[in-house]
Amino acid sequence: MAAPNMKDLEKRMQGALEALKHEFAGLRTGRAHTSLLDTVMVESYGASMPINQIGTVSTPEPRSLSVQVWDKTNVKAVEKGIRNSGLGLNPVVDGLVVRVPIPELTEERRAELAKVASSYSENAKVAIRNVRRHGMDDAKSAEKDGDFSEDDRKKAEDNIQKLTDNYVEKVDEMLSEKQQEIMQV
Repeated sequence: MAAPNMKDLEKRMQGALEALKHEFAGLRTGRAHTSLLDTVMVESYGASMPINQIGTVSTPEPRSLSVQVWDKTNVKAVEKGIRNSGLGLNPVVDGLVVRVPIPELTEERRAELAKVASSYSENAKVAIRNVRRHGMDDAKSAEKDGDFSEDDRKKAEDNIQKLTDNYVEKVDEMLSEKQQEIMQV
């Protein structure tokens, strides 16, 4: 087994951060954001499609979204898709545009969202630690195979741990920012 590739480990840890950013983008914070509807699927042309393949999602105001549907036969399907998405949104049809007002979040709902954000960040930390474990295993294997001296292995493990600590700290910062955003009234 070869020595741990630090660039590969860092790339995989960065992937865990990117996944966390994507999950955080889907959390509703009371402000309109086009990524809020990224998970909405619409039944159209006999298939289930993401909403952004049916129309253009925009934020005309801070507390509302609008979906400019490209084909008028899909307007009802877009409305139904948003209503059934589990996001707690009530779309209003206005010609070819589906308007989606973003309701104010209750204190209870904000606390729930903060917990969800916390669990997302914990999953990201677990992914980062798994990458660390693979790197540490590679270093031990390289030492066992004679490719690494004991000092080289310890140095590699120190570097892997520093990289891990750095990414765990980034996750904590992202969580703190997201929780502040959620709890803002």
